[in-house]
Formats: sequence, structure tokens, C-alpha cells
Amino acid sequence: MPFQQHEQTGLVWFTADVLNDVPHGFSTRKGGVSPAPWDSLNLRPGQGDGPEKLRENYRRFFAALGLDETRAVLSQQTHTANIRTVTAEDAGKGLLRPRDYTDVDALITNVPGLPLTVFSADCGTVLLYDPVHQAIGAVHAGWRGCAAGIVEKTVAAMGAAYGSRPAELLAALGPCIGPCCFETDGDVPEAMRAALGAIANAYITVKGPKFHVDLAGLNRQWLLRGDGPMDESGEAGRSAKVLSEIYTSVKELSGEEQQFILDMIQTYNLTNRCHVYLSPVFGSIEPVQIVEFMLKHRLNGVRLQIQMHKVIWDPNERGV
Repeated sequence: MPFQQHEQTGLVWFTADVLNDVPHGFSTRKGGVSPAPWDSLNLRPGQGDGPEKLRENYRRFFAALGLDETRAVLSQQTHTANIRTVTAEDAGKGLLRPRDYTDVDALITNVPGLPLTVFSADCGTVLLYDPVHQAIGAVHAGWRGCAAGIVEKTVAAMGAAYGSRPAELLAALGPCIGPCCFETDGDVPEAMRAALGAIANAYITVKGPKFHVDLAGLNRQWLLRGDGPMDESGEAGRSAKVLSEIYTSVKELSGEEQQFILDMIQTYNLTNRCHVYLSPVFGSIEPVQIVEFMLKHRLNGVRLQIQMHKVIWDPNERGV
């Protein structure tokens, strides 16, 4: 079994066997102090549960991993292929002090004791470890990042910064939405084929007018490119949607969560643009999915405003 489940004082998290030599963890929703709808181990700043609860969640989770939360460095994800080389001067950014960077979906460092933090609801995550040069990487790889080759680019960035070689790296693919549940239109398969060529077809299944996509499998293909395959890689085997009781999944909203969304809607003339504010319920949800949710509930004349992070979706551009 490539992943191990751990439980301690209410916390539930997973580790990858292949990364046993380096402290790491894939968190779940369990074991924190945040109230609904952020219950309970919310680790994403600015979601409405308050900085005190956020800090306590980090303290609990990082203590279980044997890490110092005051040195955590957080990504600032916008579905790009941008990578930040993290130094000691970045310690605490995103949690204890503001980030002075934007549009960063992957982090790399060789500074000991500097935890790198990326976020995911249904999107893929990849953790990288170079035992030779003692360097690490953390990657947020949703379908846009996957299509942009962010995993391969992060491997290359570690090579440029630290001398890491692909064949020396160890990698773990974290929990993400599985092909059972990642139903898309044609734009996602088209983007994957454009990026990876015919090899992408093995990870795309046609089901009527829709497509089901194996995001983890596609991200893994990026690991196998370049100078040679990784020595090992682990992959979480079940979909975040299927396990939505412990993972945050944008594809699986309870009735209570849906009502929370509906309660936050304000009247707006939705003609050319939809202004969307993401909540922790959604994590890294695509704006298109929110619009589809609105249309499903006959809300196509309103603005959906749910907390914090602003994204603008233009129907003519389909996505951000």
C-alpha cells in the first residue's frame, strides 16, 4: 500500500511510503477547530473562520508531522505553471505574514525545516523529494496546471536550482478527484492531448457527450518524461469526491453546503460576466463549475458571492 493513514487526537492524515525519509502529510477535513462550513481542519487563509482558528489548525497538523508551523510557506494558487524558489526569508509567508508573491502554484526549496504548503480540493498535488541534494518541491496540479506541464516544469526548476536529476527524485501524487467523478466537456481532453499527445488518450474515457478524465494518471505522465522515469512514485487510489467525508471535494456538496451557497446569493444581472468569490467549500473549484451549479438551480440571473477570493469568468473565454 503506497499510502498510510494516520490518526491522532482527532486528526486524520495520510503519508506516502516513498517519502518516509522526509516529514510530509496530506491533510483531511478531520481534527481542526474551524466551524461549518469550514469544518474542521481548514488550512487555507482568508476563508472566514478567522486567523486564530487557522493558526490553531496549522499548529495541530504540523505538530503531528513534527514540523514548525511558524516557518510554513504557502502557495498563492491561480492555476498557473509558475514556480517559486523558496528561501529562508520566506518563512511564515501566507500564515504569519503576507505573501509578497502572487500566481504561484508550485514551491521548491533546499532549506532545512522550511515546510512548503499547497492546497487542493479536487485538483492534483505532487510532492517531490531529492534525497541526493536534499531538496523538496510541492505542486498544485489541477487540469490547467497539468495541461501546462507544471509537474515537469517543477522537476526542471529543481534541476536548475539544486542540480536535481529526474531519476534521483522520489514523488508522491496526493489524493484528487478520480476518473469516476471528473466529468468534463471537450476542452479538458483537448488541452491534455495538446500537451501530452496521443499518450493522453489512455487517461480519457468518452461517456456519451461527456468525458471522464484521470487527472492523477495524466500528472504521473509528466513525471515519466524528460531524462528518465522517477525511481518510485506513490499515488492515492481513491477519488476525493468518493471520500468527501474526509476530503474537501467541489464535486460533492451536501444539502447544507448547497443551502449555504444559496443563502449567500445576491441579485445581479448576469449578462457577460459572472463574478465569483470562492469559499472553502469549493477550494480550487473552476468558475465554470460554479456557473453550471447556478444554472442547475435556475440561478442564471444572479451573482454568486461566497466569501473572499475573487475570480472573473468570461463565458467567451471559458475559464480563467
